[in-house]
Amino acid sequence: MATVPSYEALGSFYLGREYDAERGTDRPDLLLYDSRDLTTHAVCVGMTGSGKTGLCLSLLEEAAIDGVPAIAIDPKGDLGNLLLSFPSLQPEDFAPWIDAGAAARQGISPEEAATKTAETWRKGLADWDQDGTRIARFREAVDIAIYTPGSEAGRPLSVLQSFAAPPEEQRLDAGASRERVSATVGGLLGLAGIEADPLQSREHILLSTLFDQAWTAGRDLSLAALIQGIQKPPFDKVGVFDLETFYPAKERMQLAMSLNNLIASPSFAAWMKGEPLDVQRLLFTADGKPRISVISIAHLGDAERMFVVTLLLGEVVAWMRRQSGTSSLRAMLYMDEIFGYFPPSAMPPSKLPLLTLMKQARAFGLGVVLATQNPVDLDYKGLSNAGTWFIGRLQTERDKARVIDGLLGAAGEGLDKAQLEKLLANLGNRVFLMRNVHDAAPVLFRTRWTLSYLRGPLTLQEIAKLSRAAPSPDVPSLTSPAPARATRREFTAAAAETSRASQGTPISDKPVIPAGVDELYLETSQADATYLPRVLGIARLHFVDKAAGLDVWETRSLIAPLDDSESHVDWSQADVGVGGDLQKELSNEPPQNARYAEAPAALLRAQNYRSWQKELATHLYSSSTLPIFHCPTVGQSVAPGTSEGDFRAKLSLALREKRDAEIEKLRKKYAPKLATLQDQLRRADERVERERSDLSQHKVQTAISVGTSILGALLGRKAISVGNAQRAGSAARSAGRLSKESGDIDRAEENREVIQQRLTEMQSELESEVSRLRSELDPATVTIEQTSVKPRKTDIDVRTVALLWVPN
Repeated sequence: MATVPSYEALGSFYLGREYDAERGTDRPDLLLYDSRDLTTHAVCVGMTGSGKTGLCLSLLEEAAIDGVPAIAIDPKGDLGNLLLSFPSLQPEDFAPWIDAGAAARQGISPEEAATKTAETWRKGLADWDQDGTRIARFREAVDIAIYTPGSEAGRPLSVLQSFAAPPEEQRLDAGASRERVSATVGGLLGLAGIEADPLQSREHILLSTLFDQAWTAGRDLSLAALIQGIQKPPFDKVGVFDLETFYPAKERMQLAMSLNNLIASPSFAAWMKGEPLDVQRLLFTADGKPRISVISIAHLGDAERMFVVTLLLGEVVAWMRRQSGTSSLRAMLYMDEIFGYFPPSAMPPSKLPLLTLMKQARAFGLGVVLATQNPVDLDYKGLSNAGTWFIGRLQTERDKARVIDGLLGAAGEGLDKAQLEKLLANLGNRVFLMRNVHDAAPVLFRTRWTLSYLRGPLTLQEIAKLSRAAPSPDVPSLTSPAPARATRREFTAAAAETSRASQGTPISDKPVIPAGVDELYLETSQADATYLPRVLGIARLHFVDKAAGLDVWETRSLIAPLDDSESHVDWSQADVGVGGDLQKELSNEPPQNARYAEAPAALLRAQNYRSWQKELATHLYSSSTLPIFHCPTVGQSVAPGTSEGDFRAKLSLALREKRDAEIEKLRKKYAPKLATLQDQLRRADERVERERSDLSQHKVQTAISVGTSILGALLGRKAISVGNAQRAGSAARSAGRLSKESGDIDRAEENREVIQQRLTEMQSELESEVSRLRSELDPATVTIEQTSVKPRKTDIDVRTVALLWVPN
């Protein structure tokens, strides 16, 4: 069997083979989909039994093999089948998932059904040039997790964590902030069973105002705090009306009671458990491995589903806006059934964030894929931003008419309605029409065999069984070993421990501090504390490494004792803190009822502090470093304190961008040569066929070759025909077995063999290039160096050297 890893290194998704509608057979040409095309989003439409689920799971599988993470919203329970992918393809792998009832109806035992299913899957994969090795590649490339909000069957997901205040950069974006508030409030009211219009509903306006005020101030909200805010809002007016006129207290109490009933419900406890709703962690594990996060909501009621989907989409929008722009595919968001979430006229809470994603996600490399088996009740104007349409068998003529109208409106340039009607007229099982705006014309294709066993919807009990077998939740990885950010307690304890005055120190009245000596106190909640004298140094350091792309400023605070002579500061013994947190703990005002240790005379001389300031600058330059992670392959470094796993997650996009740039170079390098060879091969083939008119009868379609797969992925689906290349190879072999009846046939064959050899040599050259790309640009194995950067000497800014009283 021919393997198919070559185009995978080139960012192409193997979705199936082209389909000949007139003959009703598959063509040998692969349907290879450029991953970058998915940044313009996709829509998949097809009735039950059309193969829609298989096609969409294939998209997720291909993305995973390419290292692209995904969030998959699963209202039906089918997407957990991604975990039913078995590299060994043994009957015992399938046995736990066999429907005993279905087996009995077939007159066979569950064991026999498992054996039959395993054989079916092995044969199905082989027919599409796949095997257990490719399944293993899929499972090794990605972590798969099933989240079940509101249930502990899978990984519980605490969606209410999204009531936390958004990051400051999003709060400064007024439009983004309004969208997030509106989506959050709409979802919450829907969960409480309250239908609310964002512009007309008092409930929506009141809650939006409460959220807006809290988040603008950077304060998190809990449901309890929100209920209290409803009863006693921190404002007196809403618009031009006073609060009581707009929404009387008695009626507000009814809203508060509705939300309180949510908290009081025993089933609500499950919503508070689990991992926080963190999009970065849904896309990548703690060690940076890409993840497919299946958000299973099949077990929820309609209002609960809307609540989860709305909050999740709001978090995705917020995450998206924090990313850098890219033309490569960074991540996927897939929703298995959007019926009811994206209607043409109504405005459910889920629709606004979906519209935002369809309009804006492309610039950030987020590909949105929406699927439905109900094509009538959809907002096709909103779907006009989708660049790719996959259309399978539809149930009614009304469905076909609606989809054709939507497709003509969304990607109608160059399309003919009559042609579309003809193409959609007799679509069979797993046959789809693909309209990609990046291709010249629509194409019919049959979807490949999925790597995952299509078991059908999973119950909560089955999800629980899968989750128990899955790896345990993330354990946070170690961060880069930057200096620890010391707390006030740690500073105090360290200072007391290193002080000779910690035991038996004479206690005296507070000494008189002369002019020119700055005096500060480290605050404490401890009563009647004894304060020890220390020297505080605060400096700003500038770390620059152009090769690593690093340019950061960092504040460091040092609390140091005097040396044994009690005349110089021993900066080498200082307790060091990073960042400005310590400065928040400092006070100019002496504490009440404090006791003071004796202060050495050196601390009471103003001129000493000027000397110590210079000594501190020298000490910082000689001893300070900033540990960082650096990837020389893409020339990127990570911000201090970021984990290696998060750095690898960031690198996955950078490496994909570099790969896409390398592919463009290969296209420019090989396209003219390949076009010439293909034209020569076509003319040589035609000549041989003319000389031997019956030669075509001896042609046999062979298996998909690695070389033609590479060329198809490299130059585009239509740039080189796999079928032409295979027909040419078959013709050469067939003609070689025929007796040479004339010199014309011999010369034609010799000429054709020379061209074929040139093409083979070029394929080998391309394979070498592809192998290099695969080894150099693999995020899992790319080299990450840990280096240290010294501060720039001329930029060391010692801002404070002062006498500091530290509580013991």
